[in-house]
Amino acid sequence: MLSRRNVRVKVMQGLYTLTRDEGLSYADAIKRYRQSVDAAFDLYLYNLLLLMQIADYARTVAEKKAAKLVPTAEDKAFRAKIAENDLVRSVLKSDDFRRLTRMRHIDNRIDKDQVRRYYMEFAKTDDYKEYLLAPDSNQADKEILLKLYRFWVSEESFNELMEEQFAVWLDDKSIVVGSIKKTLKTMPVDDGFYEAYRPSKETVTDFGEVLFHKVYFESKELLEIIEPTLKNWDVDRVAIIDMISLKMAVCELTHFTSIPTKVTLNEFVEISKLYSTDKSKDFINGVLDRLMKELQKTGKIAKEGRGLID
Repeated sequence: MLSRRNVRVKVMQGLYTLTRDEGLSYADAIKRYRQSVDAAFDLYLYNLLLLMQIADYARTVAEKKAAKLVPTAEDKAFRAKIAENDLVRSVLKSDDFRRLTRMRHIDNRIDKDQVRRYYMEFAKTDDYKEYLLAPDSNQADKEILLKLYRFWVSEESFNELMEEQFAVWLDDKSIVVGSIKKTLKTMPVDDGFYEAYRPSKETVTDFGEVLFHKVYFESKELLEIIEPTLKNWDVDRVAIIDMISLKMAVCELTHFTSIPTKVTLNEFVEISKLYSTDKSKDFINGVLDRLMKELQKTGKIAKEGRGLID
């Protein structure tokens, strides 16, 4: 589920924390990195389970309507359609999924009042009212679940809650939202469907942890490569986060043979827009452009595969 960009950000944050906290060891920083990766998967599970429970609340509404002493015609006609379909049931009846969410304590994070409130608010929308009257179909079920998810994931109160519960929410929101939408589009699901969204060893360990290790333990050597390209900039004047980004980029260029040079350049320019100063984008872009030319000239960039250097 996690992209290399997400992993780059987590590595950058870990390296930055090491420069700010003298009492933090490398082993502690790697442990925190792994925890942040794990938290991203928890975010996916939380969002999916919350969505399913909101949809499933329709069954509670149906029971309350049926229990009225004098039900209205609308009460009698109501169906828990959004809950009683193959899509939602495939998730909520998955023993593997339920076991996993219990084991990772995802259930305990979900507020039942929040479930009720989001359902009741969505029930007032024209989209939901039209869905209840439309013919039954898996496509209609998928579309209403997507609309339900978009409805509350954009709410300020929900985002505030996510920031309180998950420190990685702001960094990983886009990838989690994308993963939930992808899951909905492929429903109904089979047992173990969530494995496709578990962060992969290739991205997290083979790329992320190796990058973390090399930048930390080869920091001096990386600085010696970078310093001559700074021109009129004194090393001490470079923002710490920018220097970390440059070291990570140089490490990628020289050690990760399957990552195209343009991808590395573009990724760190984009990351600088989000996590550094207003001027960092142009600074990072200019320095990396000079570094790439110098590293190519000296033969220190060795890429495998057609088109990976240009």
